[in-house]
Order: sequence, then structure tokens, then C-alpha cells
Amino acid sequence: MKQIFLWAIGSFLVSISYAQKKETVKFVKEKDHNTISVFVGSKLFTNFIFPDTLAKPVLYPIFSANGAMVTRGYPIHTMPGDPTDHPHHLGLWFNFENVNGLDFWNNSFAIPKEKRGMYGWIKTDRILKTEDGAKGVLAYHANWTNQKNDVLLEETTQYEISGTETQRIIDRITVLKANTDVLFTDAKDGLLGIRVAHELQISNKKDQLYTDDKGIVTIVKGNTDAIATGNYITSAGKEGDNAWSTRAVWCKMYGKMKNDSISIAIIDHPGNINYPTYWHARGYGLFAANPLGEKIFTNGKSAKNLQLKKGESVRFVFRVVIDQGAVTISADQLNKLADEFARIKIKDIGK
Repeated sequence: MKQIFLWAIGSFLVSISYAQKKETVKFVKEKDHNTISVFVGSKLFTNFIFPDTLAKPVLYPIFSANGAMVTRGYPIHTMPGDPTDHPHHLGLWFNFENVNGLDFWNNSFAIPKEKRGMYGWIKTDRILKTEDGAKGVLAYHANWTNQKNDVLLEETTQYEISGTETQRIIDRITVLKANTDVLFTDAKDGLLGIRVAHELQISNKKDQLYTDDKGIVTIVKGNTDAIATGNYITSAGKEGDNAWSTRAVWCKMYGKMKNDSISIAIIDHPGNINYPTYWHARGYGLFAANPLGEKIFTNGKSAKNLQLKKGESVRFVFRVVIDQGAVTISADQLNKLADEFARIKIKDIGK
């Protein structure tokens, strides 16, 4: 009876959270001209930051409704205990490892000058729209370039952001238009990524080594504390480190922060290439959806290369749900959000 009672209370609390009124989303352009702050109600939710020094535009930091910082602080505002591997893992971003041979994913301040020619840059040149409201809208234009500033792709992205007292939702619609013939060569590192806070990592006492396509080895130090409380689960039922390389409509990372259960879920859209996506979901805190990483995720059984001729476009649409409460968002609730998301008719912005 006690278990049934607790389950009923948990279900009641979850249902209450979804009946909450949407709060007003407001955008504030900061004086540095490279930052737009995003507020849900009176609380800072995130910043859209886009200086060229970052090699890509990002949402950073990102906060849950209760003020917990759900993204890693390093390398901009390093928090106590932050892992300091992979300096290119910052906030929430969108890019890819191999576009006409250029690596957009791994570019950062840490790349030696003599090797920068192997890396691409995403440079935001204009903000197209900011609209406050129950669903706030921020749209921008950026160019995917090589080190000579030759434009490979034009990016038009629209963020649609909403929130309640306990939840935040980001819908990201991105259109990439080829400025020349472009080949996305199937690769592990892509496409929509977020690096989560230390608390949301999966606890692992052993150091882990990861080698990129250029042979560069990165060591991720094992957790030597009790801070990491995270886990993964997918819509297909894969849990923990077993989520990596599998396909599912959604994947959820969750753990404890500020005495609440915090979850970050990424939902794929059926209009995307290779739906449902593969999950590049690492226990150390990298959480990414990559529909173009089929070769490594299937041990070479198949590949998903994407060719765009000059003037052609491709669209990618994802939903990110950040939730807090006594219990994490349930599979049923995520399935409902995924069904709702699938029914939304996304405008082909940028075409």
C-alpha cells in the first residue's frame, strides 16, 4: 500500500507540473553585443553567446527552473570539481566533425595554430529575430567557414523557448544551405550536443581514454567524489552507458541537483534524417544526438553520409526538455511531448 501511495503522489506531482501556466520568455541584448540573455519569468534561463572566439554559437550556461546550473562551467566559468577535458564541450551547441574534411566539432582555443587549418568555424553574423512571449523566439544567421573565411554552409537557426514553474523547453530548428558542394562524412562527433554539470555525470572511478579521428587522445579523469549522480535512459529502454550508439526517439539524462531530481531530455523529430537518431551519450557528461554517425555506431556495418549540392538545404529539428521536481519526468510524459513535437509543422526557415 505504501508503494502504491508513493507512486500515486509522484504521479500527482508530475501531472501538476504539466498543468502549470506558461511563463513569459524575455530576451535582453547585453552591452557586449555578443550575448542575448534569456529569461523565463523573472529567472535567467540561459544566454545565447556568439563571439567568434568560441568557434560556434552556444546556449551557455543553462539553468533549471530552480536555478541549478545544468551545464558544465568549464572553460568559461569553471566550477569547483568541474572536469577540464574537451574544452570544445560548452553549453548546448550544434556542429559536426567532418564537413568537406573540416572538423567543426572539436575546434576550440586549445587547437595549436599550426593545426587550425584542419578545423572549421561557425561565425554568427546577424540576429534575425527576438520575440518575447509565452513562446519566445530567437533566430540568427551564421556561416560555416574554413580558416580563410570561405563559406561552406549558411546556417539559419530558430530557437523557440517556453517554460513553466518547473520546466523549460527548447525547440531548435536549423536549416543548413550549401554555398558550395558539401559532404558530411559519417563521423562520431555530432550533431546537437550538451555538456552537463558534474552532478549529472554517471559515476565512474576509472580514467577513460578517447581518441578522435586525428589520433588525438583525451583522458577523462574518473570521479573521485560522490557528486556524480547521473544516469541515462532512452525511449527504447537502454540505460546508463548502454545508451551510447543506440537509436531511440528520445534520451533522458537525470540526477540530483539542489535536492531536486533534474532531467535533461533530447527528443528527435521524425522529419530529421535517419530518424530515430543515434545517441552519442557518454557517461562523463557529453550528451549528443547524432543521426550522421551510423558507421561507428554500427561497427562499420553501414554509413550515413550526407551530400548537398550548391544551393541545396537540409533541416534538423530537436526538442530539449529540462525538468525538475520530486521525481524525474516519466517515460509516458516524454512520449507525450515527443508525439506533440512530431505533430508540429515546422516552417522551413532560411529556405
